[in-house]
This record gives sequence, C-alpha cells and structure tokens, in this order.
Amino acid sequence: MAQTCFYETLGVDRGADAAAIKSAFRKRAMQYHPDRNADNPDAEKKFKELGAAYEILSDEQKRAAYDRFGHAAFQNGQGGPGGGFGGAGMGGAAGFTDIFDEIFGDFMGGRGGGRRAGPGRGADLKYNLSIDLEEAFNGKKTEIKVPGSVGCETCEGSGAKPGAGPVNCGTCKGVGRVRVQQGFFTIERSCPHCNGEGRTISDPCTDCSGQGRVRRERVLSVDVPSGIEDGTRIRLSGEGEAGPRGGPEGDLYIFVHVANHDLFERDGADLYCEMPIPMTTATLGGDFEAPTIDGGRVKISVPEGAQTGKRFRVRGKGMTQLDQTGRGHTRRRGDLFVEVAVETPTGLNAEQKELLQKFCEAGGGEDCCPKSRGFFDRAKTFWDNVTDGV
Repeated sequence: MAQTCFYETLGVDRGADAAAIKSAFRKRAMQYHPDRNADNPDAEKKFKELGAAYEILSDEQKRAAYDRFGHAAFQNGQGGPGGGFGGAGMGGAAGFTDIFDEIFGDFMGGRGGGRRAGPGRGADLKYNLSIDLEEAFNGKKTEIKVPGSVGCETCEGSGAKPGAGPVNCGTCKGVGRVRVQQGFFTIERSCPHCNGEGRTISDPCTDCSGQGRVRRERVLSVDVPSGIEDGTRIRLSGEGEAGPRGGPEGDLYIFVHVANHDLFERDGADLYCEMPIPMTTATLGGDFEAPTIDGGRVKISVPEGAQTGKRFRVRGKGMTQLDQTGRGHTRRRGDLFVEVAVETPTGLNAEQKELLQKFCEAGGGEDCCPKSRGFFDRAKTFWDNVTDGV
C-alpha cells in the first residue's frame, strides 16, 4: 500500500523551513495525541505517522535523501544514516520520546523542560464592582468582601498535622510524573496518586482535611484610579484562591462597571449633556448655566436663532484621563459637549396664545424660518415631479 507523503502528513509545502515543519508537527501532534482522543482508535496511528514524518523532515540529511528518493530511501537499510523507516531510523520508542520532549516541554513533562512536581496553583477569582460616574471621575478607595480559600493556619498550608509532614509519593517517587507505555513510544503524565505534586499526606490536618486551605471571606482594599472606564479589569496578584498544600495563590480580577448617569453620557474622556432651553432664549439669544461632572457650573452663551441640536464645546470639563500605565491619573481632562434642545411651550393660557397668534400674523414667516422655507421648496419640486410623471 502506498505511503502518504511526509509533507502531506504534516501539512507543509516541500519548501517549508525547519521552523514551519516544527510548528506544523506540534499543532497536529497536539490534535491527535492519544490522551486527547481516547475514543478515537485512529488517533494513535495518525500520531505515529506524524512522529515518523517529523523525524525524517527535521533532519537535514534524512530530508535530502527523502526529497531525492522518497520513502525508498529508508527501506531495506538504504539511504541516510538512520536505516529503514520504523527501525533504527526512528530510534525506537526512546527516539520518539526524545522528539516529543524537545517539542512539547511542559505538555510532556520530559527532558525538554516539563513542569516540576509540587502543589498546584490556586484558582483565579472574579469580582464585579459597580461605581457611579462621579466615582470614576474622582477615583475611589473602597473595601470589598471576597469569599474564597485561604491557607490553613493550623498546618501553615502544608495539609499535614502539626509535627507531621508530607512524604514522597510511593508511586512516582516524588517526581510527580509517571511513564506510560503505549505501543512503541512512552508518554509521561501526571501521577494519578499524588495528582502531580510528588508528595502525599499520611497524617492530614483535621482543620483543613489535608487540603492546606480553608474557606473564608476576606476584606480587601481596592484603589480605583480616577478616569477609569466601564469594563476595565483590575488585577490583584496573589489575591485569588490559595493553592492546595502550600501552592501559590491565584489572582483576583476586578471588573469595573460604571453606571449610567442622569445628566451625562460618556465617550472616552468626553462627556455629553443635552439641555432644554426655552423657545424665547433660542430665538432671542441668552445665557444659561450647565452642570459639570466635578459639581461646578459653566456659563453657555446661546446666539440668536439657535436650533435644536446646536452643540457647544467646553474644553477641559470632561472626565479625568488615566495615565499611560493605567495606575493613576494626570491633570488632563476631556471636554464637555452641551447640546441644546429647543422646548416648545405647552399649557398656554388664552393671553399667551393670542400673543403667539399676533406674532404669526405680523408676517415675515419665511424670513424668520429659513429651514421651513427650504424644506417646502424641495417638497413642492417633489410633488410637481410626481404629478408630471403620472
């Protein structure tokens, strides 16, 4: 039966360099690793084919022989220093393990740099913190209550009774890893007896049941910087769950939610505020005061004939801006944009209605309302075109 091309097995072109071949092998070997495909009987076969292809193509001399003679270069002891495929050329099970140790390191736990035996790291925690816009502007120091695991004080996190201590695991001899033979190659995995820690507790602490940690609510102080934005994540290193039996702590991630404001809408460091103004102010012009996020007021001068949507920019009255590191704030601030909405009067009495009617009868409507005149001119043209086309 014809053998699959090694380049096709790894999914690379014939001109691929060593880095591309190594990357392709790592990716596909992860995909077809037997530990990840317990229900797929074809995975082990595919896994072996990947190892064979990489063993040849990662060696310059063997690759050159393969490029010239194909699979025949490694049959019956021909071509290249390694001998036939599946024999001395693969180096046996040990040779394949060497390849995997070199490529995967932490994943395999072999000579390529696997993780050392020891207690695992504690889990990371998430906390949702809600603040209002004023607190986001000024910054805030607050205390939060975080439920989680802390190191057991009785056994000082060891998990063993006072006076006792952990002992080396009898299964892995303290290494935390065991070798499992699968076919012609060997795989290293975490020791199932000690869960990869390399040690076991023969006389566990009664307060933590040998875990080295207990459940407890903690009170932490959090410094929320001024200018912080909605959705920002604050990381507190080492404030997550305590690790089992003296393992390192996880981290605490605080997700900040800035609540909506009654007066302002935020866009980065800028603030937007919509203010209603009387029809008379919009018509004749005038001044009004707009609020600012720092609790102050700013004077806005409205020109005659202001329309709804007219926007005024007040520089330096927006949100405080975070500094480049995100740990503090600068004196720089965004801008405040005040947009006016002309308010139509309601609930008029008879005298007020009569005055408005006299205003209309006084004439000058087209000159006073240029937008209306322009709109109706365009509407008349539209109607005329529709009528002509009928």
